[in-house]
Parts: sequence; C-alpha cells; structure tokens
Amino acid sequence: MKHLRLLVQACFAALTNGYLRGFLEGKIYSGPLKQLCVPGLNCYSCPGALGACPIGALQAVLGSRGRKVSLYVVGFLVSVGALCGRFVCGWLCPFGLFQELLHKIPCPKKRKKLPFDRPLRAVKYIFLVVFVLLLPVVAVNAVGIGDPWFCKYICPAGMLFGGIPLSLLDAGIRAAAGALFTWKFALLIGVIVLSIVVYRPFCRYFCPLGAIYGLFNPVAFLRYEVDEAACVDCGACARACPMDIDLHRTPDSRLCVRCGRCRAACPTGAIRNSLRNKRG
Repeated sequence: MKHLRLLVQACFAALTNGYLRGFLEGKIYSGPLKQLCVPGLNCYSCPGALGACPIGALQAVLGSRGRKVSLYVVGFLVSVGALCGRFVCGWLCPFGLFQELLHKIPCPKKRKKLPFDRPLRAVKYIFLVVFVLLLPVVAVNAVGIGDPWFCKYICPAGMLFGGIPLSLLDAGIRAAAGALFTWKFALLIGVIVLSIVVYRPFCRYFCPLGAIYGLFNPVAFLRYEVDEAACVDCGACARACPMDIDLHRTPDSRLCVRCGRCRAACPTGAIRNSLRNKRG
C-alpha cells in the first residue's frame, strides 16, 4: 500500500503538471483544459499545470466583478468531497506529496504534531472563511475586483509550483520580484522546515482545501469504518497513523487523509473502507 500510494501520487502530479512546453518556454498553459479543476492544491501559474486549482478558481470568481459564485467550482468541491473526502489529500495532491518527501529527510526528533495542536487546527478554517471566501468579495478595488487573497499572499504551493519556476525561467519576472515574492518564499521555507519535523504540517493546520474535504470525511462514499466485533483495542492503528489519529475511536476524523497505514497495521483487519463493505 505504501509503494502503491507513492506511485499514484507521483503519477498524478506528473499528469496534472505535464505541460513540458511551459517549463521549456517559461509560459503558463492557457488551453481548454485550464477551465477544468483538478482535485488537489495545484497552482494555476505552474508552467506545467494543465488544470486549475479549485481554491484559486473559487477566488477568481468571487473576486470578479458581476459574478460572485461559481456553481461549477462549488459543485466540483462538493462532488469530490462527497465521493472521497480527504482521500484527495493523501493520494492526489502534489503539495501533499512534496511534504511527505520532505518528511523522509532524517532529523533528530520527528513529531506527529506541533505544540498547541488543537487550536492550530482551526487556522485552516480561518484561512478558508477569511482569506478564501470573505476578503475577495469585500476588499475590492475601485472597479469592484478583489484579490485572490489566499493564493496571492499565503499559498506556499503557489510559490513552489508557480513563483519559483517562473522566476527562474523568465528574466522579467525575476526583475519584478519584490517584497511579496520574498514574503511568500519565506512562508515556503517555513513549511519546508516544519515538514521535515512534522508530518504534513500544511495539510494538518493551514490548507483550506483540506478543510473543505475534511468536512465530508464522516459522510463520504469512500470512508473508513471499524468493525467493533473484530477490533481488539490494541492501539496499533493509533501508533501507525502519521496524523496522530486514534482511528478505531474516530474513523471519521477530519484530519484523516486515508493513507492506509492504520489498515495495514491492524492485526485483525477490523478497519475497512466503505467500498469493501458494500461489496461484502
């Protein structure tokens, strides 16, 4: 399962960022596929990106003049969330893969969570409500257009996949890089350092897309369920979980990215996904 998931993550990242001409010419793909959202956090401005990030697409519509909601983007988020919840985070998100690879770098003491873990979990919902939904609508310029606040001022995936590659490939962008570029680069460095020590810190504390999908974890078509008759309460799933979830007690946790480590560690096979149960 571990190697299969890594393969799926790598293949999906390559598929959604496979516009090689963009990397060769330092240009952003703007063809018809860019009108479609991909499920994970994937920057629109990445030279290789073939689809649009749902958070970026949502902000683009909310901040535009005359169009304040996108039924397509909202429907996409609800459909993906209802289908599989945060399975997207664990299997299909390029920035999630980036954090996992960083976590493989040796360091003296790995941690599953930061101090003040529980209040920090609320930050992603603050980012979602304030920076993704409210500010693009209420903080507008003279002609009624709002900034994509989260994408522009916070998102480290945008810096990694878009800002850095474009600045390396385009001398004009390099010359124009200023305080905002420095700020977002510093945020990215912070996420990189944290990811070496803590498993998926951006997913756990800061990602508004993960916050949306996490709301669907308890009701998603694909979810984890625990067979209470088979569970022996040994704690193996909790010890194996990199997100520090006691899954046999909270199988519907909004933090769970469905990585499958708990299922692999369970000695009695008590943890099952809902699809398996439906097949019998």
